[in-house]
Amino acid sequence: MDMNTPLTHRTILKGIQRQLTALLFFTCLFALFFLISPANATGVYDLPALSTDSSTWIVDQADIISLATEGKINGQLQQLSQETGQNVRLVAIRRLDYGETMDSFADKLFQQWYPTPEDQANQTLLVIDTFTNGLAIRTGEKVKPLMPNEVADSVAFETTRIPASKGKYNQALADASNRLVAVLSGKPDPGPPQVEQVNIESTFTSAEETDDQSATVWVIVLLALATIVPMATYFWYVGFPGR
Repeated sequence: MDMNTPLTHRTILKGIQRQLTALLFFTCLFALFFLISPANATGVYDLPALSTDSSTWIVDQADIISLATEGKINGQLQQLSQETGQNVRLVAIRRLDYGETMDSFADKLFQQWYPTPEDQANQTLLVIDTFTNGLAIRTGEKVKPLMPNEVADSVAFETTRIPASKGKYNQALADASNRLVAVLSGKPDPGPPQVEQVNIESTFTSAEETDDQSATVWVIVLLALATIVPMATYFWYVGFPGR
């Protein structure tokens, strides 16, 4: 019995080593996939199909808007459409597909939802990507007399981007809606928000940093399990030293 004990221990140890090697391999493979995969990337065809007469004013695939803010904006844009015929749609996505840009995405979406110049005439589309806080805005020909391109760009890159860059997405889209409704109703343009620049450094964690931190935590946890589980299994079979 004593002669067979070392052999039994070696057999068990070799088995545990193989398990450890396999677990480490799959842990590294999982971590690599988690870090490089384009999680939550959105393409044009991932969004719902809308048309000029659709009553959907907000498409929030990034889950950044509260129910209260969404309800308020929906009411504003619905009233704007009924009173003026001008339609505004706000789209929030998490990140773009590989090789896509905000401009190309906005162009494709505008064309998909409104395929003809007649469909596009009274349409305004504002898109935000929360991964980079990239923005794009598109307007139809009958919108431009009310809201020239420079005003539209100010709505996107000042009114919306300034609070969005601080993680204040509800404020960003609410402010954008307020300004768009005023301008497209023929009222005076309230202009972009007045910002007092105190510190230009970001004080919040970006989406990319959050993704990296989450991946790091998963890697540490899995590596710890890859070490602890085989050791526990070994001592379960052979017992602790001195016993």
